[in-house]
Amino acid sequence: MKDISWITYIMLILASYRLTHLIVFDKITEFIRKPFVKKVKVETDDGVKTKEVPTSMFGYLLKCYWCAGVWSAVLLGGAYLLFPHITFVVILILSIAGGQSIIETFVGVNIKKVDYYSELKKKD
Repeated sequence: MKDISWITYIMLILASYRLTHLIVFDKITEFIRKPFVKKVKVETDDGVKTKEVPTSMFGYLLKCYWCAGVWSAVLLGGAYLLFPHITFVVILILSIAGGQSIIETFVGVNIKKVDYYSELKKKD
């Protein structure tokens, strides 16, 4: 088996994270998920809401973050072991995007906290 450096391992984790997010959540891949889910109305305390429910096991795979994450890791890790030079370019791009999205989430949450505390301070 090929030795994987720690930096490559981190890149694989970030790339797998980003690929999983792309499959499960992003608008750009909605057309892939759409045939495998249906919308149902669910009654909650806040009223009636629409929820997407998988219609098959494949639909469940496309909506389940944990499931898609395992298959993303298998795909990227296996591809890297079999075709390291070709796959490295994809891993590099996805890992940069994955790292950026984690940083953006952290910054976005903290900006919202700052705004929230600023509004509280104005009320006092």
